Amino acid sequence: MRQTWRWFGPKDLVSIDDMLQAGVEGVVTALHHVPTGAVWSPEEIAQRQAVLAVMKDGAPSGLKWEVVESLPVSEDIKRQTGDWKAHIANWKTSMRNLRDAGIEVICYNFMPILDWTRTDLAYRLRNGATCMRFDAIDFAAFDLFLLNRKGAAESYAPEVAKAAEARFAAMSDARKQELAGNVVFGLPGAAERMSMEDVKTHLAHYDNISATRLRSHLVDFLAEVAPLAQDIGMRLCCHPDDPPFPLLGLPRIMSTEADYKAVIEAVDIPANGITLCTGSLGARADNDLPGMMRRLGDRVHFLHLRNVALEDRALGGSFHEAAHLEGNTDMVAMIAAVLAEESRRKAEGRADWQIPMRPDHGQDILDDLKRKAQPGYPAIGRLKGLAELRGIMTALAHPGVSVAQ
Repeated sequence: MRQTWRWFGPKDLVSIDDMLQAGVEGVVTALHHVPTGAVWSPEEIAQRQAVLAVMKDGAPSGLKWEVVESLPVSEDIKRQTGDWKAHIANWKTSMRNLRDAGIEVICYNFMPILDWTRTDLAYRLRNGATCMRFDAIDFAAFDLFLLNRKGAAESYAPEVAKAAEARFAAMSDARKQELAGNVVFGLPGAAERMSMEDVKTHLAHYDNISATRLRSHLVDFLAEVAPLAQDIGMRLCCHPDDPPFPLLGLPRIMSTEADYKAVIEAVDIPANGITLCTGSLGARADNDLPGMMRRLGDRVHFLHLRNVALEDRALGGSFHEAAHLEGNTDMVAMIAAVLAEESRRKAEGRADWQIPMRPDHGQDILDDLKRKAQPGYPAIGRLKGLAELRGIMTALAHPGVSVAQ
């Protein structure tokens, strides 16, 4: 696996020097300041590459931009409204510009409105570390009593709604404000920040869009962009829903192995692939992550390796982001499946035999607690995760170990 690291650009509190000292081989970044739907120009791409190329003291870093995460897909494209055709044309132009700059992998998602959802961005664990968490009761309280979404009561079992009412009644005004901000936080580093009224407006636009219709819009989008990606040597990989179950009455279409298989078969070319995120997909107890890697590995173009601890194994239940080797996903089995896929690709002579991986998210530990970097993206917590993953990779790839042969 190619060991990469997500970086949010010059404003990121985790520096290029930090990445180098973590021992990463490549960088995952995006032009977060460019508005969604606009073209990523060659000049902007080159500027980001130039910034990555040097350390604080001006010495060459040796690091390169290897994976784009994310080239945003606009809400107009997802709904097929407004400027969606122009946005697709701009997306294709950006893809060409990225490929001309030597970049081959683009991660994107097709989640309506919110790119990920958590109720706590700094949930305190028993050891004093903090992590991101999804509390199902808190989320129901947000939906029912802060957002006051029309039809929200129909989305929850009576016992959940009752618990949410009690939880909301006990919340301080400060916690209510914090909860609302956490839920609509959106994508870290993105150009947009949504208010509660923005969320309500966006939700209204999805009133008549079912999961079937949204999936057809994704297929239409891929039918436009994937053939070009194939022609120019670019690999596209869709990130799963996070979390992988319905929220706010919105459709979810990339939450299971069956979802990925359907989209791959609908646009059946190698460039149309998967970002296999063990954290997002792992928030469903019925997702078999090592099995997905074995069965769909041919189309896995990018890996996010992180772990979650399911506090409730029922679909839609609470979970928090665990240390990389401590959650519900068997990370050893997962990495063994990845190494087996890489070995198969290498034997076939595939140029993309090595799959880029990043240690996704991490708990805030030690000096992370003072640095206050992007939620989920601390320096030391991710370094710890990368070291653990690297140890498994090294052990399984050793000539004396047969599992990865």
